[in-house]
Amino acid sequence: MWDSENDSAGGRDYGSGALITAKQGLQADGFEQRGQSWFVATDIPSDLLVQIGDTSFHLHKYPLISRSGRLNRIVYDSHDGDLNKIVLDDLPGGPEAFELAAKFCYGVAVDLTASNISGLRCAAEYLEMTEDLEEGNLIFKTEAFLSYVVLSSWRDSIIVLKNCEKLSPWAENLQIVRRCSESIAWKACANPKGIRWAYTGKHPKSSSPKWNEMKDSSPSRNNQVPPDWWFEDVSILRIDHFVRVITAIKVKGMRFEMIGASIMHYGSKWLPGLVKDGVGTPLMDEIGGIRESISSGSGNSITSGSGNSITSSWKGGMQMIVAGSKDDQQAVQIVQAKDQRMIIESLISIIPPQKDGVSCSFLLRLLRMANVLKVSPALVTELEKRVGMQFEQAGLADLLIPSYNKSETMYDVDLVQRLLEHFLMQEQTEFSSSPSRKSLSDRPMHEAAQQRTGSHAKARVARLVDSYLTEVARDRNLSLTKFQVLAEALPESARTCDDGLYRAIDSYLKAHPTLSEHERKRLCRVMDCQKLSIEACMHAAQNERLPLRVVVQVLFSEQVKISNAIANSTLKEAASAGAATVESYYQPMVSSRKTLLEGTPQSFQEGWAAAKKDINTLKFELDSVKAKYQTLQNDMENLQRQFEKMTKQKQTSAWSSGWKKLSKLTKMSGFETQDVGPQLPADQNKKAPRRWRNSIS
Repeated sequence: MWDSENDSAGGRDYGSGALITAKQGLQADGFEQRGQSWFVATDIPSDLLVQIGDTSFHLHKYPLISRSGRLNRIVYDSHDGDLNKIVLDDLPGGPEAFELAAKFCYGVAVDLTASNISGLRCAAEYLEMTEDLEEGNLIFKTEAFLSYVVLSSWRDSIIVLKNCEKLSPWAENLQIVRRCSESIAWKACANPKGIRWAYTGKHPKSSSPKWNEMKDSSPSRNNQVPPDWWFEDVSILRIDHFVRVITAIKVKGMRFEMIGASIMHYGSKWLPGLVKDGVGTPLMDEIGGIRESISSGSGNSITSGSGNSITSSWKGGMQMIVAGSKDDQQAVQIVQAKDQRMIIESLISIIPPQKDGVSCSFLLRLLRMANVLKVSPALVTELEKRVGMQFEQAGLADLLIPSYNKSETMYDVDLVQRLLEHFLMQEQTEFSSSPSRKSLSDRPMHEAAQQRTGSHAKARVARLVDSYLTEVARDRNLSLTKFQVLAEALPESARTCDDGLYRAIDSYLKAHPTLSEHERKRLCRVMDCQKLSIEACMHAAQNERLPLRVVVQVLFSEQVKISNAIANSTLKEAASAGAATVESYYQPMVSSRKTLLEGTPQSFQEGWAAAKKDINTLKFELDSVKAKYQTLQNDMENLQRQFEKMTKQKQTSAWSSGWKKLSKLTKMSGFETQDVGPQLPADQNKKAPRRWRNSIS
């Protein structure tokens, strides 16, 4: 597509790249260097000294002021008419760029290349070498070379953007960075089938972060170009220029999987903390997985080669990255802590917002480095939310993040607790918001699918949390409250089996032998004994660290399971045999139970015999307690009857005393009637006592 790619970018002649200018009155054969000083090869003595840093240029006024507006103004506006020295320490590009500009002013041939064009363009702007002074001045020449040669070339755009790192803010103000970034973005988004220019490839199964064995690869018609062909070249850029390129690529519509893979590739190269512990390899496994998912079905293979080589090593606690090619001088950059912090913050800001933009392992390693380097809390929180979105993809090794604060625990358990909360919140948000976008007819099916997906994710997270608890439980400084809160954070439906949780509890009991009985019961309360497997129940039945009540619950739940299993198997056998009565369901139960026990391993039979013996002992104790309770109940009933009998006797004695008092009253009333008898009629004296006696009788 661009024919200029067929030549070498190091020292190629672009036809119009050789600039020769005829000067009137002064001809120079060239420049010669003597130590830190440059001299013009001419018989006319110099009358102007230009000092740039430690380098000095012995030149003439007329060739310079005729093409440089800045030097013209300095010379003529100076109050010293015999000005013969100018200091330009702030000239962009340094002595190298001024040397080329001076040669251009003297008419010496200047070779424009991708390595010197950015510095020369900024120097020309600084010296004000515009068309107002002379037609075809240096600004016009360098701008034309940038527009028509550099921006049409893949490698030249990369090299120019790399060289702009030392030219801030001039390169930004002159739009060199923007134009190169957009040129790189356009070519990165091109169809790989149409690529005919050279690029730096890498081995797909490389296990070392040293890329100095690569060779330049020029794709041919037989070799297919992989979709990630541009990763290696873009990764040599500084982080701010890399962000500019990725931002431009996003605008062009690149798939987020590719953008995420390029970010992971860049992070694995520039951040030593993203290298796997003890192995020394970057995150090529995750990058390779995304690469395979992107190029699935196309049969693309990774082309090997070398050009701009990158080597990574450790020196003095800082990562040293060497970038360059065989033709160019190698440049060494030391990534210090502040630079790593800036890289992490920049990478977090450009990660695609989609769920699977980057791997969860990459995010967790990035989070670990962010905590070490004290990255902005807002960005750390954003990164934690990103991890929570795909927490089910995490690995145990990535979750074992050391505690870098003043906490007493070995691992950062609070961080994992926050990640789990973000995961549950994200699951709840997705479940509540997704059906609203569906029609009424499709909503039930969508809700069912959403529930299945959410249950699978929660099950994976539950297994991950149980494994994490098993590891951190060995820390003697881990409090029971933190362990319990993390274990109970997931809903009960997330765990179909509590074997992993039982292992974590057992590990905690081993590491904390001084727990009280109440604390052990509180710890075991997070586990459901009915969700334990047979192996876990056998281990728990013989575990002396567990409370006795938990052991009884385990044995009882296991007995229920075995009874249900035997009953189910018997019912199936009876149904297949066509049995219709209830007796046929229970008659073969004994034989099937014997068969089931005979088919079990010897260790299980011995363990079950011990468990059955304990159950019989508990049953005997329970029967004795029932007998004592029955005796106490009988004694209580006897006492109740005696109490009722005594109550009746007291009531009878009270009635008898009452009747005695009434009889006394009756006698007294009789005496009174006899005293007043003569005053009343005779019939009344006779009838009144009789009526009273009748009523009493």
